[in-house]
Amino acid sequence: MPEATDLMEPMQSHLRIARPVSDLSRTEKIYCAALNLSVLAKFQDHQGFDGVMLGRPGMDYHFEVTQCREHPVAPTPTREDLLVFYVPDRTEWQATCDRVARSGFVCVPSLNPYWDVSGRTFEDHDGYRIVLQNSAWSR
Repeated sequence: MPEATDLMEPMQSHLRIARPVSDLSRTEKIYCAALNLSVLAKFQDHQGFDGVMLGRPGMDYHFEVTQCREHPVAPTPTREDLLVFYVPDRTEWQATCDRVARSGFVCVPSLNPYWDVSGRTFEDHDGYRIVLQNSAWSR
């Protein structure tokens, strides 16, 4: 008898990564510049929150960064809260690393040394980290 998972279609979904930030305008500026993102939408005072959606049309994910007017939330990421981007082409990877650094991210050693072997870890002003991995995604 087939398992239930064998009969199910793959789920089609879109990923939103939502994070509170300390400076909405600054975060928008550095993420757009660093990762070549665009503003997809903005909102103000939506049930006490201001925010912006960053991404590119056609991508399966986007970022939402918010600030709460009434109850500000201080960002509290750990050094292991990572967004990892796989960039297999060496020239494109180096150009992306350079652009991320110019945009206001700081290159930091990764807590997990695995990420420093073929990649670089960058941290924004709130302590959120991204890794640019110079390899292809493999299953």
